[in-house]
This record gives sequence, structure tokens and C-alpha cells, in this order.
Amino acid sequence: MEPDKRPRMTPQRKVILEALRQVDSHPSADEVYEMVRRRLPRISLGTVYRNLEMLSERGEIQKMEYGGSLKRFDGNPTEHYHIRCSCCDRIVDAPFPPMAGIDREVDKVTGYHILGHRLEFIGLCPACADNPISPGLRKLHKKPLDL
Repeated sequence: MEPDKRPRMTPQRKVILEALRQVDSHPSADEVYEMVRRRLPRISLGTVYRNLEMLSERGEIQKMEYGGSLKRFDGNPTEHYHIRCSCCDRIVDAPFPPMAGIDREVDKVTGYHILGHRLEFIGLCPACADNPISPGLRKLHKKPLDL
């Protein structure tokens, strides 16, 4: 999108972006809505969803999709990796830099024109590892924002 044709930064969009950049919990749209409602009590869930999509399309946030309807949002748009708990779905940023040059290497070896890559480590967070539960109980933590 050309810079002069980009949608303007509305007050609602600004609050949504600020809320995402203040947390490192990678919240869902519903969780972003709850965060934003503290400052904008009359904002609708639909407005939050539309603005999250727009901010993602503009590259100001990352939308993380995990199949089905599970989407999480990251206020850090720079390239970085994640660690996801397979029990409670908590997501944290991995504490090391992206692998430089891997896209070119994969492109060269496979013949694919690589546009980018995503790396996610999957395991058990410390809380879930310390408190084993049955596989049917997926949500040990009430909300990722409570961690």
C-alpha cells in the first residue's frame, strides 16, 4: 500500500497498538479487546478485530495463526522466534536472534523462492511442567495475560 493511501492512525487503532506493545503475552483478539476496553469502554469487538487485521497487513504487528480459529497477536513486528506451551498455549519470545542467511540457503538447496520463514519451539512452560495434568485439560492457566 502506498504511504499516502494508508489508512490513518485513528485513536482506536493507536490504543490497540499501544496495548499490544505493552505486553509480551501474544494475546488473542478477545484478550486485546479486554485490554483496550479499559481505556475505550465503548469500543466494539468488531472494531478490535478489524484494526488488528489492518495493523497486521501494514506490518505494525504480527498475526500468528495456529490452524483453526486460534490467532494470536504480537506487538513486536521484527523477525524473531517463539516458544509455545503445548498444554496452556502460552507463547513467549525465544531469547536468541533469527538465523541469518537460512532463507537463501533453503532457496539454493530446494529451488523454492523463499519469502520468509517462521520458527516455533513447542514444549511445556515451567508452570505446566511442574504441574502435570491429564491431556484433556488444555488450560492450566486462566489467561495468558495472567501469567
